[in-house]
Amino acid sequence: MISKITLDQLRVLVTISDKGSFSAAGRALNRVQSAISQSVKNLEEAQDVKLFNRNSNQKLTPTGVGLVLIEQARMILESTNRFEAIASGTRLGLEPELTLAIDSLVPSQPLIESLRALKEMFPDLPVTVTTDGVGGAERRLREGAAALAVCLLLPKVPEDLVAHSLMELKLMPVVASGHPLARIRRVLERADLEGYVQLVLSDAQGTDGPKYGIAGNRVWRFFDQTRRLDFLLAGFGWCKMPPDLVQPFINNRSLIKLKIEDESLAPSGSLPIYCAHVRSRPLGRAGAWLIEDLRKRLSREK
Repeated sequence: MISKITLDQLRVLVTISDKGSFSAAGRALNRVQSAISQSVKNLEEAQDVKLFNRNSNQKLTPTGVGLVLIEQARMILESTNRFEAIASGTRLGLEPELTLAIDSLVPSQPLIESLRALKEMFPDLPVTVTTDGVGGAERRLREGAAALAVCLLLPKVPEDLVAHSLMELKLMPVVASGHPLARIRRVLERADLEGYVQLVLSDAQGTDGPKYGIAGNRVWRFFDQTRRLDFLLAGFGWCKMPPDLVQPFINNRSLIKLKIEDESLAPSGSLPIYCAHVRSRPLGRAGAWLIEDLRKRLSREK
């Protein structure tokens, strides 16, 4: 019966397995061997199973069911240690968990080292990373579904958010090499683009997508960056993409970079990427630490 199992019994069981004998487990736990034997006996009687083969002529070995239950005991003890670590961290101002929302336009690579350092700094902190279309990360902040967002904030930073500039992203207008736009050998104007489908990244739960940077009424909206790339390569339309995603396809001539005159459609400058949180919701230790680490690392790379 579960109600008759104690964490101490499970700890004894795992220690016997690790040390190879009752006597060695007793030394490791600073207990007499008889106490170790009694603990195992109580556990076996409570569960009506035999955990170890006790042949005096052979080395102590777990039974088949013993092997399975030892691993289950190990998992329970690890979960208990994690439970205690999270509770202890919370008492010291650490969030019980950290949810980070990242716009799908934001490249992952610049964030990796800071997130690796976060894992080492707070090893027991549960972390959830979500990826959304444009505007989705900001929406998650306001809904309270994320503590931090790494995202574009267009057309400007809202007053209810605290935003720290991390890096800049310059989107590249591209089209499949077989698309009619790829055959126009000059700088494109809005009128050239209006007749073709534009593949736009949007927030799946938003009422509609962004209005800025849209050339005309022929719009296909996507909530997933990878899916949009598939349709781009298939020649369904043109769009603006992060260079790190499309450069390999430009190199092999699957995609062609477009030259667009209109600044509102293809800005020549870069777009700022921020790490943001809601002003009225103070960050915990891990969130504040992550922002500072991101700022330090990325400022060195600028």
